[in-house]
Amino acid sequence: MTILAYSLYLFIAVGMTIWVAWTLSTNGKIYLIRCFGHDAELATSVNHLLVVGFYLVNLGFIALALSTAGEVTDAAGMMRFLGWYVGLAVLVLGGMHFFNMGAVTRHGKKVADWVHDRLPEPAAEAEAPREPAKVRRESLLR
Repeated sequence: MTILAYSLYLFIAVGMTIWVAWTLSTNGKIYLIRCFGHDAELATSVNHLLVVGFYLVNLGFIALALSTAGEVTDAAGMMRFLGWYVGLAVLVLGGMHFFNMGAVTRHGKKVADWVHDRLPEPAAEAEAPREPAKVRRESLLR
């Protein structure tokens, strides 16, 4: 019974982590672009870094939680086990999401300004062909 409970927990918790990370990264892209001053390249990079961090923290938590779990002897115990550990994983996922949203909202524009202040000036001939694409991309995002 313990192996079944652990297997169900891993399936539910890992599946939920993958789905939440995919949903947040897909639907949060426009939000990140706007938070980073309409810099799509920076927003895409940060989005990917957030997903990687999200996976690392949540999968690590899932593994640690499973390592501290006890024996499951009956169906009622399995339901209690799944309710407790899946619920805990959901709370960690939600906490990570709100932490990330707060950090991006608070610091997004500052980071974009900091990155743009430190970028080297492009050569005049290299800038001309890239400018129309950048303007088109930014106008589509507004």
